[in-house]
Amino acid sequence: MSDKIHKYEGKDIIVEYSLKRCIHAAECVKGLPTVFDPNKKPWVDPDAAGADELAAVIERCPTGALHYKRLDGGAAEATPTKNVIRIGEDDCLYLHGDFEIVMQDDTINDTRVALCRCGLSKNKPFCDNSHQKGEFKDVGALGTTGAANDATESSGPVTLTLAENGPILIKGDVEIQNAAGNESVHVSKGALCRCGASQNKPFCDGAHKDIGFEATS
Repeated sequence: MSDKIHKYEGKDIIVEYSLKRCIHAAECVKGLPTVFDPNKKPWVDPDAAGADELAAVIERCPTGALHYKRLDGGAAEATPTKNVIRIGEDDCLYLHGDFEIVMQDDTINDTRVALCRCGLSKNKPFCDNSHQKGEFKDVGALGTTGAANDATESSGPVTLTLAENGPILIKGDVEIQNAAGNESVHVSKGALCRCGASQNKPFCDGAHKDIGFEATS
């Protein structure tokens, strides 16, 4: 995935921003409007807040579009001890944890990612808000478990492999939550739908074959 990272350097911290992974969740703007102001150029002013406060707000970005590097000796972002995939209502899969995402032509490691599950993104495997134009609808419930739910914890690294023209393959212990956050299942392996057609969302039911879903990344 070709992705230009914009960097905004302050005296204590560098803010890194990926436009392609941003879906305008606006956690940054709501959290620190003095730093993140879309009406200004540049829109990020790293010196308008303390480095600790700024780092904390950046870590609330659900897509990983924002990251940071400390210049003052402060702590880097810690890898979460718990792996969670939350199903977004009418939108994407939100990842928070220790994830490796294996694509056909690239591999990334990140703690915060938003993956497309409607099948419409032009920036697969990442969400680009195409679910809005495509009027994708799904309440974000947990379907009948289509995975090995023998995990007792949700820690350690998780590998997600993007099958060509197929689902997201899970290897590693992770907790999958419904959109409301009041139901969950722990799994160690399985397959998540990313074509948008499964009748057992978020799990794959083979519908990608029926609809001719195509995705090389």
